Amino acid sequence: MSETTYRTSEDGAAGPDPAPLPLRARREEPLRVLVWGENRHEQTEPEVAARYPDGMHGAIAAGVEANLGERAVVRTATLDDPEHGLAEEVLAGTDVLTWWGHAAHDEVDDAVVERVHRHVLAGMGLLVLHSGHWSKIFTRLMGTSCTLRWRSAHDRELVWTVDPTHPIARGVPHPMVIDEDEMYGEHFDIPAPDELVFLSTFSGGEVLRSGCTFKRGHGRVFYFSPGDQDYPVYFHEGVRRVISNGVEWAASDRRERSAPVLLRYETERFWSGHGYTGAVDPAARVAGQDGA
Repeated sequence: MSETTYRTSEDGAAGPDPAPLPLRARREEPLRVLVWGENRHEQTEPEVAARYPDGMHGAIAAGVEANLGERAVVRTATLDDPEHGLAEEVLAGTDVLTWWGHAAHDEVDDAVVERVHRHVLAGMGLLVLHSGHWSKIFTRLMGTSCTLRWRSAHDRELVWTVDPTHPIARGVPHPMVIDEDEMYGEHFDIPAPDELVFLSTFSGGEVLRSGCTFKRGHGRVFYFSPGDQDYPVYFHEGVRRVISNGVEWAASDRRERSAPVLLRYETERFWSGHGYTGAVDPAARVAGQDGA
């Protein structure tokens, strides 16, 4: 985990995340939010470090903290942390993970991607931001290339609210004006979103489905495109509001985290499932191997 820790508590103290509890039992407790950042541009490009002195992950975390206050405990992790800051016990103690990556998608360990994927399917919320559209975790969850058009030319972005009733759109200006951002445009090779919350337009006439929700297994996924290392987008109050709303939306209200499983049910006992061991009975399989 990174040294920068954002925590909201009565005394403001930082410390290890509490042990995971059944989700329903802690709905009145603060959401446990982990902001993950690649943190490569900030180390290699002085202008990015000057723009984001606490890293983009730090700016995103501060925005969530400012908007959610006591409703969230916010921590950060980066690519260079042991296990990328995404060890099993960390993910088990995380309600919502936000993800920003760009220059080093290939450096994310496949075992960590598998771990995050498993937790999303079991109910952990995931926010994928900007160039995280090409991350291993997002492309795996989407099952497509997730490619799009882009142009980095100090473009103005207008973010239009498509669904004003959606909780992620709460308190967001319509349209939200971002004076400088990278252009992302269609075609965006993603599956049809479960919900389209925002649509962005740019000076060249391009459009993008810039705020999309998906459900994968028991987990909720929100993709939000604004936010690039070359522009101070993560200090924009509207962008911070969207991300914070997305965190609250993505948090599961299930009693406990569990992956979808295949169960066998008896007639008239549809309330009591049985574990599934395979298409071939184990005893028959052993007998066949023995030549019986």
